[in-house]
Amino acid sequence: MAGTRRTDLLGRLADMSEEAIQRLSDAPGADRVLGALNALRDRTDELQKRVRGLESLEQRLAAVERKVDRLAKSGASSSATTRKSTKTTSTKSSGGSTAKKS
Repeated sequence: MAGTRRTDLLGRLADMSEEAIQRLSDAPGADRVLGALNALRDRTDELQKRVRGLESLEQRLAAVERKVDRLAKSGASSSATTRKSTKTTSTKSSGGSTAKKS
């Protein structure tokens, strides 16, 4: 019996929704509203396509940033070793030799 009530309730809801849609379509200006809703759907679809394109751009940007970070690290380490080697090889004497004699 609960099954028949449920189908009856769903059937009544379906009939009511059909009647509501019919009344809305008969209302003045309904064609303009439907046109606006269709335009909104088209714009939403276009926006979704653009957002999908942005996701691929973000992935490409992340890859480029990783490459730049790697290059910056390798460039910093090679310049640091160059600086260290020039500091250790170029020692400045204080003007005279002070060797200890034993």
